Amino acid sequence: MTMTEQKNLLGAPPARPLIAPSILSADFGRLVEDCRDVLDAGADLLHVDVMDGHFVPNLSMGPAVCGSLRRHFPEVYLDVHLMVEDPGMFLEPFVKAGADHISFHVEVVDDPIGMAERIRELGASPGLALNPETPVDAVLPHLESFDLALVMSVHPGYSGQAFIPEVLDKVRVIRERFGDAIRIEADGGVSPETAPICRDAGYDVLVSGSSVFGSSDRAGDIEAIRGRG
Repeated sequence: MTMTEQKNLLGAPPARPLIAPSILSADFGRLVEDCRDVLDAGADLLHVDVMDGHFVPNLSMGPAVCGSLRRHFPEVYLDVHLMVEDPGMFLEPFVKAGADHISFHVEVVDDPIGMAERIRELGASPGLALNPETPVDAVLPHLESFDLALVMSVHPGYSGQAFIPEVLDKVRVIRERFGDAIRIEADGGVSPETAPICRDAGYDVLVSGSSVFGSSDRAGDIEAIRGRG
């Protein structure tokens, strides 16, 4: 994959399901080695979950971790998911740290399109996320301004939760409305067992944390999630 293709990874028409291991489930004592291993096993990009302890009941990483990943993996696509009450204050720090893509939640922003424009001005790709209980109508008027819709498939905050199948109806609505003009990302509970229904519904970016990082056969699980296992 060329650098141009890598920089446009989530803005390009879907050619295949992309696999994005969430580093939240990595061993932080050996983060670089763990991330290199899943990339060597076939992952397409790395997903960085950012939590502030307010929008979700957990704390995670900041721009410094993103910056460390960028230094060690200069050509890897970094997909940052802001689960925070004030995403606007984090846009520039994360882009400066090396984020290629930033998704934020529709539940906390009054002007999603303005936020998307700001992300593009900074040089990254924008995504709009919604929680399992949020109606799909909350994002439909805005998605033409985004490269990706992140339809949460668990309640955000912790890894290892069970997949919520009811969200698939929202995915189908978005895919029917926008066709291949937008990527749709699943985040939470994605495994070789749940991936087929995700792909069938229209998800084409599959975030998997514990299922990949906790696997004894990471390459096999990645290919199974992609649909070639």
